[in-house]
Amino acid sequence: MKPTRIRRALGSASLNWFSIVAGLIVWEAIARRLPHIVLPPPSIVLVRLVEDTLSGKLIVALLGSLEALALGLALAIVVGVPLGFAFGRSRTFADMFDPVLNALYAIPPVAFVPFLIIWFGLHLPARVALVFLMSVFEITVAVTAGARDVNPTQIDVGRSFGARRMDLARKVIFPAALPFIFTGFRIGLVRAINATITAELFFAAINLGALMNDDARRFDTAGLLSVIVLLSLLGLAAQAALRRLEARVLPWHIRAAA
Repeated sequence: MKPTRIRRALGSASLNWFSIVAGLIVWEAIARRLPHIVLPPPSIVLVRLVEDTLSGKLIVALLGSLEALALGLALAIVVGVPLGFAFGRSRTFADMFDPVLNALYAIPPVAFVPFLIIWFGLHLPARVALVFLMSVFEITVAVTAGARDVNPTQIDVGRSFGARRMDLARKVIFPAALPFIFTGFRIGLVRAINATITAELFFAAINLGALMNDDARRFDTAGLLSVIVLLSLLGLAAQAALRRLEARVLPWHIRAAA
């Protein structure tokens, strides 16, 4: 890694840590003036997070939640990426189904919960279905934008070298759309985490959702916030992993925030 890139990375990391520490200090200062049942300070929440993690309670619940998250997100990617390319590269397909996509996208996925209960019950299939519904539209829309954003000149150059339709899709269109695909993955991942907890609260209370319900019944706000902090850490770690993967796959793509 070049020295300039190292300095840039260190500077970015320093700013990230500064924002986190500043946020914790503000939270601590505000929470110290309030009853702990209303808003516990981060010092108490972090201690509770460590205790529940070491006891294995949070880890077991998190692993159970990840099953529905992984299955739903995988289905959303398998469906959303091809659909996005179909919408982005086929005018006929877009004219036929774009109104349907926009109409479904405008409906809050939680509105489908009663139907999901009827169709799938209260357990894993229903949770997977809700994660899918809350992720697939974001992925589809992002990939559609990427497929439409391909420079026509690149396609013309490919054709001038004798590239056929499949060659153009594999060697020109897909690589050009990759930044948008990764954006769709990142947005879809965040939505999948939201959907997982939503499903575990709306359907049969299980895993992290069950812990949150138990803490809420006991007015244990420190326990509630420890689960929320865990989800935030999960989201940050997953986003960081995707960014590193994107940097390896797309070294030529420079982010505005870099």
